[in-house]
Amino acid sequence: MFTSSGARSAAASAARGRHFRFNWPLLALATLVLSGCMPATPQVASADPADPAVKVAPVGYRSTIAPYTSLRPATPASWRERNENVTPQPKRER
Repeated sequence: MFTSSGARSAAASAARGRHFRFNWPLLALATLVLSGCMPATPQVASADPADPAVKVAPVGYRSTIAPYTSLRPATPASWRERNENVTPQPKRER
């Protein structure tokens, strides 16, 4: 879609007698000149990560399996008792 509109624009300007010639060497020279103004290494972080004197937050330990409780071996019981043990208790009315 963009190529066809570009081609139409080029054809229309050629019909009017205007020809724009792009100067690639001038663009390359301008790019080199402007890139020379850029800093060599931008500062990414505020402190050097390799510096051992930098203060860091303390590391805490949290177990990933702390709430785990073993469910085996289960004592044999009737299904009715097990069902009654896990059913929610009825709410008391005030």
